[in-house]
Amino acid sequence: MNIKLKSYFAALGIIAASYSAQAQSQAKFIDPANMDLTVKPGDDFYKYASGTWIKNNPVPAKETRWGSFNALRDFNINAVKGLVEDAAADKSAPAGSIKKRVGDFYTAAMDSITIEKLGYTPIKADLAKIKLIKDIPGILDHAAYLRTSGLAAPIFSFFVGQDRKNANKYLAQLGQGGTTLPDRDYYLKDDSRSVKIREAYQTYMTTLFTLTGSTTAEAQKKATAVMAIEKQLAEAQMTRLEMRDPHKTYNKFTVTEFSKITPGLNWSTMLPKFKVTGQDTILVSSPKFFTGIDGMLKTVSLSDWKTYLEWNILKSAAPNLSSPFVNANFAFTQAQSGQKIQTPRWQRMSQLTDGTIGELLGQLYVAKYFKPDAKVRMTELISNLRKAFEIRIKGLDWMSDVTKGKALEKLNAFVPKIGYPEKWKTYDGLTIGRTTYLQNLRNSGAWAYNEMVTQLGKPVDRTRFGMTPPTVNAYYSPTMNEIVFPAGILQFPFFDPNADDAVNYGGIGAVIGHEMSHGFDDSGSQYDKDGNLRNWWTPEDKVKFETKTKALGEQFDAYTVLDTIHVIGKLTMGENIGDLGGLNAAYTAFKLTKQGQSEEKIDGFSPDQRFFLSWAQVWRGNVLDETAAQLIKTDPHSPGPYRTIGAPVNMDAWYKAFDVQPGDKLYKKPEDRIRMW
Repeated sequence: MNIKLKSYFAALGIIAASYSAQAQSQAKFIDPANMDLTVKPGDDFYKYASGTWIKNNPVPAKETRWGSFNALRDFNINAVKGLVEDAAADKSAPAGSIKKRVGDFYTAAMDSITIEKLGYTPIKADLAKIKLIKDIPGILDHAAYLRTSGLAAPIFSFFVGQDRKNANKYLAQLGQGGTTLPDRDYYLKDDSRSVKIREAYQTYMTTLFTLTGSTTAEAQKKATAVMAIEKQLAEAQMTRLEMRDPHKTYNKFTVTEFSKITPGLNWSTMLPKFKVTGQDTILVSSPKFFTGIDGMLKTVSLSDWKTYLEWNILKSAAPNLSSPFVNANFAFTQAQSGQKIQTPRWQRMSQLTDGTIGELLGQLYVAKYFKPDAKVRMTELISNLRKAFEIRIKGLDWMSDVTKGKALEKLNAFVPKIGYPEKWKTYDGLTIGRTTYLQNLRNSGAWAYNEMVTQLGKPVDRTRFGMTPPTVNAYYSPTMNEIVFPAGILQFPFFDPNADDAVNYGGIGAVIGHEMSHGFDDSGSQYDKDGNLRNWWTPEDKVKFETKTKALGEQFDAYTVLDTIHVIGKLTMGENIGDLGGLNAAYTAFKLTKQGQSEEKIDGFSPDQRFFLSWAQVWRGNVLDETAAQLIKTDPHSPGPYRTIGAPVNMDAWYKAFDVQPGDKLYKKPEDRIRMW
């Protein structure tokens, strides 16, 4: 399928004149057959908009959830499959060409015969090296070696990124890490789900240690040692809610100062082992976590630390070794997510190719599935949404003119990126062999690490994309002050060149508005137009904004996901603000189009109804209970049913469109509706 966008989107106030004439061909965009028309929209808008689709689309056995996003991702997964298989089959591709490198990577990844024969041979030498470590400094040296060699990332997080208070400069940064389970709570809480997952983790570790030569008793002892270390690391970690505060996680030290705080970690000697030289300053997200590590270096035995490093190699390699390791890895994943069967190898390896050399594969994807005029059409739509957002900011009744001026400066400074990067990564120096699967992954990990640390001392590269072109997603970066839309998301149900404006503004328009709103959510609003963590609010306006965020948090706290599990309003706050601001901005933009100003129905639905139904069908889906329980702890997005209703119940237009009245279950009094952006 070619994603060639026609000259469709016009400036605000203008629409392609043929929308009503195309009514019959547009039935598929808002299909009543997917709805449950027996339900009142004011009682359950999610079920009304998507009830029949949800009933008819259970989660496939190889998935953990299934919805509009997944269906679109499925298209892209198959598109990528075609590209990598074609590249692998092309024997005439020149050495060093994009097609040759992509084809060799995928061929090695799919060579299961060689992978099965090797067993765990590819990591035997790595495991043997750990046995030679003589002391605790040797543990730290080896942890640095594992990181820089692309083998594993033990104990803590290290990366090079923008200085959030001086966004034009890169800094070496330290963060918490070292654990395996999805959240610290799984180590620290004794509810039945946490206990079940810890037991599955213990079994997984025991299995892998046994597969690499330990007796059952030795393996169980090793698993217990690793669990004890990771529990201590989890206890030292900040919670996800604490980590959402950009000021709390901004702790800048000189290397000398931080070495005094954590004497067991002499950063003056450690940083060069991470290939970082000439830096006198370091940014630390959680100093408490590193004082915790410093203490553990004194109390945890050398033997246990060696076992922990051994485990880090095992867990990193397991999905890429022979089937006993892969099966054990899946059994552990299954215990957490409820997934019924393993994802097919071709799909895992296609996605791995995208995740590893995504800007090589991305060039093949863009050439076939994304045409240059698509950028032009998206640029026009982004311009429309920017104008709509400006109208809304100027019309806010709760914000002073002073803060409005700063907000408009930030809005006007947004940098949009669409489809794919202007400058592709070349992966120069990365060796990819046609028969060396695990070595290809190691080479890629080492290459990516070296590419990251060489940014130090250079100007911030503002051309980079944080997602690959086939990705069905979008993002906002507060330090770049940019909104980014990979090629993969520019398809139905988000966008279709043949759809009426109501559908496209309720879909991709709301996505664009969502990413813009992230610049003004509870976290993004703390960054200025240049991407620096710096306050631009008057104290009075800040208090008013925080009052509104508190109310939105309480709205989402009341939503039940599973059993007694509720949405966590504070964890999902940024995304909920993104939805509320984005849908409002998209609606304002839509109302400036010809269709938005008309009452002409298509397939029995008014323009406003189609707008909100388009939004709703984006979030339709099913999810396994196990996955839902995990996502509530780890995902900053609210579940689909509550993204469907969370913003509309605060919009007067939704009430009018569907005649929602007092007594309906979703009804909120006008004075209780949260009006933010």
